[in-house]
Amino acid sequence: MTARTPRPSRSRWLWLLVWWGAVLGVLLVTSPRLQAIPWQLGDVATTDILAPYALQFVSDVLTQQAQDDAARAVGRVYDPLDPTIGRRQLERLQAALRYIDVVRQDPYADIEAKTLDLLRMDDLSLTADEARQILTLDPASWAQVQREAQRVLVEMMQTPIRDDRLDEARRMVPARIRFDLTPVQARLVETLVNAYLAPNVLYNPERTAQAQAQARASVTPVSRAFRRGEIVVPRGKVLDAADLEALAHFGMLTPQRRGAVLAAYGALMLLVGLVVAVFWKVWPQALPDARSRLAGLGGFVLLLAVARLLLPGHVLRPYLFPLGLYALVLAVFWDVPTTLVFSSALAVLVAYDLARPLEWLTFHGLAPWVAALWLKYRGGRLSAFIQAGLLMMVSQLATVTAFRLADPSTDWVALGSLWVAAVFNAGLSTSMALLAQYLLAFGLGRVTPQHLLELARPDHPLLQYLLHRAPGTYQHSLLVANLAEQAAERVGADPLLARVGALYHDVGKAENPHYFIENIPPGGPDPHASLTPQQSSAIIRAHVTDGLRLAREYRLPARLHDFIAEHHGTTLTYYQYQQALQQAEDPSQVHADDFRYAGPRPQSAETAILMLADGCEARARSQRPGTPEALRAMVHDQIMRRLKQGQLDDAPLTLRDLAAIEDAFVDVLQGIYHQRLEYAEGAVPSRPTAPPPAPPGPEEGDHDR
Repeated sequence: MTARTPRPSRSRWLWLLVWWGAVLGVLLVTSPRLQAIPWQLGDVATTDILAPYALQFVSDVLTQQAQDDAARAVGRVYDPLDPTIGRRQLERLQAALRYIDVVRQDPYADIEAKTLDLLRMDDLSLTADEARQILTLDPASWAQVQREAQRVLVEMMQTPIRDDRLDEARRMVPARIRFDLTPVQARLVETLVNAYLAPNVLYNPERTAQAQAQARASVTPVSRAFRRGEIVVPRGKVLDAADLEALAHFGMLTPQRRGAVLAAYGALMLLVGLVVAVFWKVWPQALPDARSRLAGLGGFVLLLAVARLLLPGHVLRPYLFPLGLYALVLAVFWDVPTTLVFSSALAVLVAYDLARPLEWLTFHGLAPWVAALWLKYRGGRLSAFIQAGLLMMVSQLATVTAFRLADPSTDWVALGSLWVAAVFNAGLSTSMALLAQYLLAFGLGRVTPQHLLELARPDHPLLQYLLHRAPGTYQHSLLVANLAEQAAERVGADPLLARVGALYHDVGKAENPHYFIENIPPGGPDPHASLTPQQSSAIIRAHVTDGLRLAREYRLPARLHDFIAEHHGTTLTYYQYQQALQQAEDPSQVHADDFRYAGPRPQSAETAILMLADGCEARARSQRPGTPEALRAMVHDQIMRRLKQGQLDDAPLTLRDLAAIEDAFVDVLQGIYHQRLEYAEGAVPSRPTAPPPAPPGPEEGDHDR
């Protein structure tokens, strides 16, 4: 029966206080809110900088850039075409032509002097060849050149010509020249026109400034919006003014107020601490010993520190981090409530500064629960780890799909990356949990299911030793193992642990096998006949101490030592005690403690089940109840004896559990010790109207005699 719930000890509250302080310290040391980030213009982002919360603001930098773009789009503003410029340029061309005519008609100058006179013209820059060509043209050809040059210049100056497009206008001159001119005439016309072609549309700086001002004023202020978890600055980007402005709006360039941050983390730890403290108050069996607390709470702090150092500021890394291994390890070594409470608290504290906290909590909190519960149900076997990993993978894939598929900002590449991360995370978490259980098992004095399977092999050296030295005890242990396994399955205890513990509970009898009744051939001599009751009792009780010695010698896990030490609890070797009372001249001089096992009483469901199975199998073997009713009555009586003696007071079993254990024992024993009814020849069997009375069963210790 479950004893009165013990009150948590002071040491447990001290552990809780130390853990609380360590977690708060980790939160503060790893908090990005307390750290100033000295980003400067031109720095390269070393990691993805994520938005810690949703924010929308008007960007002065981007608005200024948009206004500059609008002003540049306006360009330069020009006045309308000015015809006076065309007239002036035509007059200049005509004056130049008149000067050329004077030079051509000068009778006193030779060709060289005339060439020099033309080359000295200010408005017209001619080459020597062009000057000689002008001087050597006949009057009719020169007259054609003059007329064509004036005509082309007039046409060109009637079209708008901007100062930045003057070269473009000059390239169009050859297309305006008549085709009936000779190449020499055409080149001279082009030279004359280009010399006097000038912009006739003038730039107006005042009107340009006004237009640019209007364009700037028409620009709508540019807003930037970020959702929680969105990348503000991608890793590897050179920070520009817009990036620094966004970081400044998020308060990432200067540390936040220290007092506010401390208060925020204090409130968070108050919440988590209250949850854990209340849980420990109502569930004191969580992390019962110092080694368990060191492993459970120390692993909690270690994983929290590593996660908070590695995960913030990354998009994909939080989905790769194997946080689920904590829940799986807790499920292997501790109970379901402890697993759910501490793994949930860890997920909440890690997610506090991460993007998409609800999605992340579901991914690393709810999904590992499924795997941990399955692992607990299946008993931590290797196949259970594989199944738990598959369940975690499916759960995390479903989480990613549920949160991201309906998000319009998620593309298929991002979703595929998260799917791959979910598969990797499930495999890594399960593999690391499988490795961690081996490492922790030695430190915690626990035994893993894989180790139990190895210990259950018949070729184990200690089982072989028991088989060869005490074959009757070996067979008895096999039967008790079947009973214990079935009963543990019924009440939710560990069936594999109960079975293996039952296999080794009587190994101490191998040291003196002929003193135990199951190893004495029928009709053989009784070795106790020549001993005093005290000597007989001491030899019988020594099988516990001998068993513990053999367990240490063969390096059995400490958990199996409990089965050896507790399977008799603090009961008496009752037969020898009664003999001593009968033989004593003064019965008051006979002390019951001289015939009592050292104990302790069963402390776990598995060792309590072993005690009951051990006694029921021994009584069934000796009494051979002939009917199911007699068998049930015998099993019920044996269980009630242990209950009334207080041997089950420290075991976590309820009356409902005892009823389920009784049913399991009856089912197994009925198949082992059933009797065949013998009928006279020709007689017709009939159902008995009432079960025959069961013979009196042995008292305490008889099955070891």
